[in-house]
Amino acid sequence: MGDLLVRLYDLPRFDYGQVEAQGVVLRRALAPERLVVSEWVEKHFSRHWRAEVEVGFSHQPIDVWLATDKTGLLGFACGDVTARGFFGPTGVAEAARGKGIGAALLFKTLEDIKAKGFAYAVIGDPGPVDFYMRLLDAIEIPNSKPGIYRDLLK
Repeated sequence: MGDLLVRLYDLPRFDYGQVEAQGVVLRRALAPERLVVSEWVEKHFSRHWRAEVEVGFSHQPIDVWLATDKTGLLGFACGDVTARGFFGPTGVAEAARGKGIGAALLFKTLEDIKAKGFAYAVIGDPGPVDFYMRLLDAIEIPNSKPGIYRDLLK
Protein backbone atom coordinates (compact mmCIF):
# COMPACT_ATOMS: atom_id res chain seq x y z
CA MET A 1 0.00 0.00 0.00
CA GLY A 2 1.26 3.45 -0.88
CA ASP A 3 1.12 6.64 1.14
CA LEU A 4 -2.33 7.93 2.05
CA LEU A 5 -3.91 11.33 1.41
CA VAL A 6 -6.33 12.88 3.91
CA ARG A 7 -8.69 15.78 3.12
CA LEU A 8 -8.23 18.12 6.06
CA TYR A 9 -10.92 20.50 4.84
CA ASP A 10 -13.37 17.60 5.26
CA LEU A 11 -11.89 16.19 8.48
CA PRO A 12 -14.55 14.42 10.55
CA ARG A 13 -15.18 15.65 14.09
CA PHE A 14 -13.67 13.49 16.81
CA ASP A 15 -15.24 13.02 20.24
CA TYR A 16 -12.40 13.15 22.76
CA GLY A 17 -14.79 12.45 25.65
CA GLN A 18 -14.25 8.69 25.74
CA VAL A 19 -10.48 9.06 25.98
CA GLU A 20 -10.63 11.89 28.52
CA ALA A 21 -13.09 9.86 30.65
CA GLN A 22 -10.29 7.31 31.06
CA GLY A 23 -8.09 9.98 32.64
CA VAL A 24 -6.04 10.48 29.48
CA VAL A 25 -4.71 13.96 28.80
CA LEU A 26 -3.93 14.93 25.21
CA ARG A 27 -1.54 17.83 24.83
CA ARG A 28 1.33 19.34 22.92
CA ALA A 29 4.71 18.26 24.29
CA LEU A 30 6.83 20.71 26.26
CA ALA A 31 10.49 21.42 25.48
CA PRO A 32 11.81 20.02 28.81
CA GLU A 33 10.20 16.66 27.93
CA ARG A 34 12.37 16.17 24.84
CA LEU A 35 14.81 13.68 26.33
CA VAL A 36 12.20 11.62 28.20
CA VAL A 37 9.88 11.39 25.19
CA SER A 38 12.71 10.67 22.74
CA GLU A 39 14.07 7.86 24.90
CA TRP A 40 10.59 6.42 25.41
CA VAL A 41 9.95 6.40 21.64
CA GLU A 42 13.26 4.66 20.94
CA LYS A 43 12.64 2.07 23.68
CA HIS A 44 9.08 1.23 22.58
CA PHE A 45 9.34 1.78 18.80
CA SER A 46 12.58 2.60 16.99
CA ARG A 47 15.68 4.74 16.75
CA HIS A 48 14.41 6.17 13.45
CA TRP A 49 11.17 7.34 15.05
CA ARG A 50 13.19 8.91 17.85
CA ALA A 51 15.00 11.02 15.26
CA GLU A 52 11.68 12.23 13.84
CA VAL A 53 10.35 13.05 17.31
CA GLU A 54 13.46 15.12 17.95
CA VAL A 55 12.78 17.10 14.77
CA GLY A 56 9.25 17.77 16.08
CA PHE A 57 10.74 19.10 19.31
CA SER A 58 12.94 21.50 17.32
CA HIS A 59 9.89 23.24 15.83
CA GLN A 60 8.16 26.19 17.46
CA PRO A 61 5.48 25.38 18.39
CA ILE A 62 6.55 21.81 19.06
CA ASP A 63 5.00 19.35 16.58
CA VAL A 64 4.76 16.42 18.99
CA TRP A 65 1.48 15.51 20.67
CA LEU A 66 1.33 13.33 23.78
CA ALA A 67 -1.21 11.16 25.53
CA THR A 68 -0.53 10.83 29.25
CA ASP A 69 -2.30 9.70 32.39
CA LYS A 70 -1.34 9.37 36.04
CA THR A 71 1.01 6.49 35.14
CA GLY A 72 2.96 8.51 32.58
CA LEU A 73 3.36 8.55 28.82
CA LEU A 74 0.90 6.39 26.86
CA GLY A 75 1.50 7.52 23.28
CA PHE A 76 2.73 10.18 20.89
CA ALA A 77 2.10 11.55 17.41
CA CYS A 78 4.05 13.92 15.18
CA GLY A 79 3.10 16.22 12.35
CA ASP A 80 5.29 18.10 9.90
CA VAL A 81 8.46 16.20 10.78
CA THR A 82 9.24 13.84 7.90
CA ALA A 83 8.07 16.56 5.51
CA ARG A 84 5.63 19.48 5.69
CA GLY A 85 2.05 18.25 5.80
CA PHE A 86 3.02 14.70 6.79
CA PHE A 87 1.41 12.87 9.71
CA GLY A 88 3.57 10.51 11.76
CA PRO A 89 5.24 8.76 13.22
CA THR A 90 2.78 7.83 15.91
CA GLY A 91 2.60 5.10 18.48
CA VAL A 92 0.74 3.96 21.58
CA ALA A 93 2.23 1.79 24.32
CA GLU A 94 1.16 -1.82 23.90
CA ALA A 95 -0.72 -1.88 27.23
CA ALA A 96 -2.72 1.24 26.26
CA ARG A 97 -3.88 0.09 22.81
CA GLY A 98 -7.53 -0.44 21.96
CA LYS A 99 -8.72 2.48 24.10
CA GLY A 100 -9.05 5.14 21.40
CA ILE A 101 -5.76 6.86 22.27
CA GLY A 102 -4.25 6.37 18.81
CA ALA A 103 -7.32 7.84 17.15
CA ALA A 104 -7.33 10.81 19.53
CA LEU A 105 -3.64 11.52 18.83
CA LEU A 106 -4.29 11.20 15.10
CA PHE A 107 -7.06 13.78 15.18
CA LYS A 108 -5.17 16.22 17.47
CA THR A 109 -2.23 16.14 15.09
CA LEU A 110 -4.31 16.45 11.91
CA GLU A 111 -6.31 19.33 13.43
CA ASP A 112 -3.00 21.06 14.14
CA ILE A 113 -1.78 20.54 10.56
CA LYS A 114 -5.11 21.90 9.29
CA ALA A 115 -4.79 24.96 11.57
CA LYS A 116 -1.46 25.73 9.85
CA GLY A 117 -3.34 26.17 6.58
CA PHE A 118 -2.96 22.78 4.91
CA ALA A 119 -5.91 21.41 2.92
CA TYR A 120 -4.44 17.90 2.79
CA ALA A 121 -2.15 15.74 4.89
CA VAL A 122 -0.07 12.75 3.86
CA ILE A 123 0.23 9.64 5.96
CA GLY A 124 3.53 8.28 4.78
CA ASP A 125 4.31 4.58 4.95
CA PRO A 126 1.05 3.82 6.78
CA GLY A 127 1.05 0.81 9.04
CA PRO A 128 -2.58 0.21 10.05
CA VAL A 129 -4.14 1.18 6.71
CA ASP A 130 -7.63 -0.06 7.67
CA PHE A 131 -7.52 2.16 10.78
CA TYR A 132 -6.83 5.28 8.69
CA MET A 133 -9.32 4.39 5.97
CA ARG A 134 -12.08 3.77 8.52
CA LEU A 135 -11.52 6.97 10.51
CA LEU A 136 -10.57 9.39 7.74
CA ASP A 137 -11.82 8.16 4.39
CA ALA A 138 -8.17 8.43 3.32
CA ILE A 139 -7.17 7.45 -0.20
CA GLU A 140 -4.00 5.85 -1.51
CA ILE A 141 -1.68 8.15 -3.44
CA PRO A 142 -0.99 6.44 -6.78
CA ASN A 143 2.63 5.52 -7.45
CA SER A 144 3.77 6.71 -4.02
CA LYS A 145 6.74 4.96 -2.51
CA PRO A 146 6.10 4.22 1.15
CA GLY A 147 9.21 4.00 3.26
CA ILE A 148 11.31 5.97 0.78
CA TYR A 149 12.88 8.02 3.58
CA ARG A 150 13.59 4.91 5.62
CA ASP A 151 15.13 3.21 2.59
CA LEU A 152 17.57 6.09 2.13
CA LEU A 153 19.24 5.08 5.41
CA LYS A 154 20.35 1.68 4.11
